Amino acid sequence: MKNCFQILLLILVLFSCKTKEKKEATQKAEQHKITAQNKNAEWADIMPSVVKIDSYDGDRILESGQGFFVANNLVVTKYSLISKANKVFVSPFDTDKKFTANNYVAFDRINDLIILQVEGVKRKPIELFSGTAPNSAKSLYISPNSEKTIQLFTGKVLNLASVKGTKLYRITNRVRKSTFGMPIFVSNEKAIGVAFSAIANYEMQSFAIPSTYISALLKKQNKIGATLESLRSNSDEKISAENKKIKGLVLETDAGNITIRLFNETPAYRDNFIKLAKEHYFDSLLIHRVITDFGIQSGAADTRYAEKGDNVGWKGPGYTIPAHIIPKLFHKRGMIGSPRKPDTKNERQRSDGSQFYIISGRKYYDKELDELEEQNDYKFSSVQRQAYKTVGGSPHIDGTYTIFGEVISGMEVVDKIVSVETNRQWRPVEDIRLKRITILK
Repeated sequence: MKNCFQILLLILVLFSCKTKEKKEATQKAEQHKITAQNKNAEWADIMPSVVKIDSYDGDRILESGQGFFVANNLVVTKYSLISKANKVFVSPFDTDKKFTANNYVAFDRINDLIILQVEGVKRKPIELFSGTAPNSAKSLYISPNSEKTIQLFTGKVLNLASVKGTKLYRITNRVRKSTFGMPIFVSNEKAIGVAFSAIANYEMQSFAIPSTYISALLKKQNKIGATLESLRSNSDEKISAENKKIKGLVLETDAGNITIRLFNETPAYRDNFIKLAKEHYFDSLLIHRVITDFGIQSGAADTRYAEKGDNVGWKGPGYTIPAHIIPKLFHKRGMIGSPRKPDTKNERQRSDGSQFYIISGRKYYDKELDELEEQNDYKFSSVQRQAYKTVGGSPHIDGTYTIFGEVISGMEVVDKIVSVETNRQWRPVEDIRLKRITILK
């Protein structure tokens, strides 16, 4: 009888424990559900401000990605998603409707950002994080599922580093190609930047283009939007005619000013250089290559944020230019030309879209010029020979690179830069920057 009573008591205790555990589990599940609902409520106001983006060339789709509102009718996304398009549609996360965004108010090639003007819809802008997000900060992005509820995906900020020619947040969130351009948030629902992924150090990594660059773009936006079509060509007849009248450009460097003029005989190069100068593309880029008896080189996009020891000089504006070699333009002292990849990787000898070099060179003897003719299967004219013997230059690259301008004052600054100490990659030990370019009308 005593044993029966003990067994019954044990059963009651076990039943009570299980009931208590079940009750606690139910309460925990309910609390989790309430927390999730609260989180969804917190993000509900943000979801309509995130958009899906499709870019087109006519009726042909080019790229798909995302973006987000930074003003009530302005959306920021990656410039590379848009650069070759003439038509763009955006769809906010809270609707299946598509709205056109065929104009832009600002863009930044180096930081790969563009701000689009959206027609027919307005949304509350997403607040941008100011300053630098701390390492190990919780990072999030949102995505709607088929029921339009909000999904949260979390990760963390690793650091802010110089990668691919710009300052980028490295994040642990997984960013797929279809979501390039989406906002990455920190825990206070502020966007720290525009997300994408790319191969760096031989592995796929996720990044965010910092919100500080977006804020800077917003401050210098144009009041009237320009068409996406204008991004796809360097010039038109009207602009080309205006560029033809430009007297020169002043290259302001840390070592002094160099004034140049661009040749009308190479209009595509002239118009491209002026276009990039107007965009402030060249501002703060390094003079990253200095070679004795040759000259100086600048215009590489990966040098604006370069740090000591970085391997630079590989990034351009995202396009190349067809070669335009004119026999009467040769590499005498003071000439400006466009570098390019070697023939093995560049059969058509297309030039880099933004880099340029200025020739300082040296003087040559007839015997040296004879040897170069034999080595390169190239014949120097009497005018070339006279110039290389008296003024100097770099005759060994004649006939293989496009020349599009010349220095009209400031060669002493070029000579000063050529004399500085460099490392094994010909980069000056002490940074010398091209601060800005001023156009002389």
